[in-house]
Amino acid sequence: MSVNPPIFLKDKEENNSKFVEIQQSQTTSIATEDPLQNLCLASQEVLQKAQQSGRSKCLKCGGSRMFYCYTCYVPVENVPIEQMPLVKLPLKIDIIKHPNETDGKSTAVHAKLLAPEFVNIYTYPCIPEYEEKDHEVALVFPGPKSISIKDLSFHLQKRIQNNVRDKNDPDKPSVKRKKTEEQDLNDSKGQDTTLKKIIFIDSTWNQTNKIFTDERLQGLLQVELKTRKTCFWRHQKGKPDTFLSTIEAIYYFLVDYHTDILKEKYQGQYDNLLFFYSFMYQLIKNAKCSGDKEMRKLIH
Repeated sequence: MSVNPPIFLKDKEENNSKFVEIQQSQTTSIATEDPLQNLCLASQEVLQKAQQSGRSKCLKCGGSRMFYCYTCYVPVENVPIEQMPLVKLPLKIDIIKHPNETDGKSTAVHAKLLAPEFVNIYTYPCIPEYEEKDHEVALVFPGPKSISIKDLSFHLQKRIQNNVRDKNDPDKPSVKRKKTEEQDLNDSKGQDTTLKKIIFIDSTWNQTNKIFTDERLQGLLQVELKTRKTCFWRHQKGKPDTFLSTIEAIYYFLVDYHTDILKEKYQGQYDNLLFFYSFMYQLIKNAKCSGDKEMRKLIH
């Protein structure tokens, strides 16, 4: 008696296998086309209604805006603030904006709108003083001296110890100075090495050098993000797709910080930082597909 399955069963299995492959291929394709689809976001119904009603007035300056005022950092009249999510962050964020960066095209304002207690935006050359806080502040910027996020705590600890050595008076007798330094170094090992503040530069990549080379930012730890691809609709010509928009850089930094430094499972805690970004991304994508030029003008 033959143990081989009937031919029609083989055909059925092959067809099922092909169907599964097609389904998996379609799922992968959709994920590639829409990298923001799996975010844990608050309801965007308020943005949908605002988009349908059009531009609205800023209650501070009276300007006509879509969704929010990019000069006053507040939502407009038809986007009630109580219907917007508020995001709690594990550290403070300073954003240094280039003076030539067009306010209406910057995504930095999204962070200020959605995490107002944790985010400050400064327009260059206005930069806070970080000199005495270089053991608890870092700058997100790629380069040969950049470190990975997972190595942050190690390098912050080294800075604390270096600062201890630097502050000891060289005029003290050598024995006394050595004992004092040893005691201070032992004390420093118990100090908190948690990052308190992270800095981002908000500008086109061609303009970043002016801010990055400012002496007030020199000496800070530089952190480089893991390679990720942008889905920004204003992608800079001639630049690789790994050059992120400001809000993308902030979001991805926090996700990596949460897992690599806080050692906690990421469950969408910062996804709402992309509340506006993801909605506008979808609007632009739909407008491109439908050829709706007016909608694209409205967003831009």
